Amino acid sequence: MVTHENLLGGPPPTHLPDDPGPREALASGADPAEVAAAHPSSSLAWAQLADDAFEAGRPVESYAYARTGYHRGLDALRRSGWKGHGPVPWEHEPNRGFLRALHALARAAGAIGESEEHERCSTFLKDSSPTAADTLS
Repeated sequence: MVTHENLLGGPPPTHLPDDPGPREALASGADPAEVAAAHPSSSLAWAQLADDAFEAGRPVESYAYARTGYHRGLDALRRSGWKGHGPVPWEHEPNRGFLRALHALARAAGAIGESEEHERCSTFLKDSSPTAADTLS
């Protein structure tokens, strides 16, 4: 009998449930604000809004969007059994919205001088998914 015990002693990876609607809408070129309004729990939509605002030179707006996406992602992670730590693999596509929002929050926090939050979120990203930290940096 196989038990799939985690031999490293840490929590198992958290895999968020797939929600293809927002991802498909954004991929088809839909306005991220419309996607966020239609799917307010989508971290991916908020992360895209944060990226767009940051690229346009609006770091405070980016921070607000990223923080919303981050908190929506935390809610989803907790509903999926996450206990506040452990892997959130980038390789599982539904996790990418949360990870992108976390990266965007770290970036925007750094841009507005919130150095403690920048460090906390950067460390959280690396601890959750080294692949995401490398990919998004």
